[in-house]
Amino acid sequence: MRLLAKIIVTGRQIFYGGWMKPFLHCLAAVFIGLFCSLSVTGAGKNLTIAVIPKGTSHEFWKSIHAGAVKAKLELEEQGYKINLIWKGPLREDDRDQQIAVVENFVARRVDGIVLAPLDSRALVAPVETAQSVKIPVVIIDSGLKSDRYSSYIATDNYHGGQLGAEHLANMLNGNGKVILVRYQVGSASTEEREAGFMNVMTNKFPSIQIISQNQYAGPTRDSAYKAVQDLLNRYGKEVNGIFAPCEPVTIGIMMALRDMGKAGGIVKLVGFDAGTQSVEGLAKGDVQGLVVQNPMKMGYLGVKAIVDISQKKPVEKKVDTGVQVVTKENMDQPEKRDLLYPPLDKYLK
Repeated sequence: MRLLAKIIVTGRQIFYGGWMKPFLHCLAAVFIGLFCSLSVTGAGKNLTIAVIPKGTSHEFWKSIHAGAVKAKLELEEQGYKINLIWKGPLREDDRDQQIAVVENFVARRVDGIVLAPLDSRALVAPVETAQSVKIPVVIIDSGLKSDRYSSYIATDNYHGGQLGAEHLANMLNGNGKVILVRYQVGSASTEEREAGFMNVMTNKFPSIQIISQNQYAGPTRDSAYKAVQDLLNRYGKEVNGIFAPCEPVTIGIMMALRDMGKAGGIVKLVGFDAGTQSVEGLAKGDVQGLVVQNPMKMGYLGVKAIVDISQKKPVEKKVDTGVQVVTKENMDQPEKRDLLYPPLDKYLK
């Protein structure tokens, strides 16, 4: 207000002094400056955000996609214009393709990237390149062997593995023989779950014997099915429980147990994540527990964080999105149902 009053007073002085033309030039400059300021502010609300999952086929990633779309819709109600691009490799072991996707979005100079790195080391360089050219990167789901990112939004995966071990061991009354089926090398999220599982089993339940812990299932339910068939052919007569660190491995194990006549709780299965098939297995009694994350929340908060960064708002360096064990006995509780049955159809039309 003081500035406006000063402009008016100055204008009167110039006008009455006979300097009308210079005054108009001055006034035009003031309004051009104001217009440019408003234009910059408006441009800050037009954002292109790339969301890059590890893969695109499993329901876990569709839940992350749904969360990202939910954030986009809410932000558009607040006056933002969000161009949300969802793109990732088809298979969760295609490091080169995911690296190429990140590099492509860096070259396009998008306003921000939300990334679930499928390899904690291989994705370091492209992420650091993005950050170096002022493109903020928010890491979700799985960690990176670097701290050069804007925020990390994920489950406490180590704790999730601990919860899975506790649940399986309690069902076995602290005795028996179990198998840990690993996912794949370089996947930070599943490696942390596996480490948490091993920590609890070896330190808290000495009467439980881990008869296999070095078998990798690979990126699909088919590769997991084949790997577990081999394990069951070898250990099927003695194994009492199996832990799976992610959705495709859970489903592959369940299929193999059914084919070997070991489902229905004969061999206890504790898995990770809430896909349609694994949840159906839980309801039927072929899965005895699921360690469940909140992938919609990851996608949602990831997009929100990019927008906050664009508006120069502070964001937390690390955000824990929570994890819990769901069983057949508690799966109908409202808070559990929200995690088991995310509203994908509402957001992925």
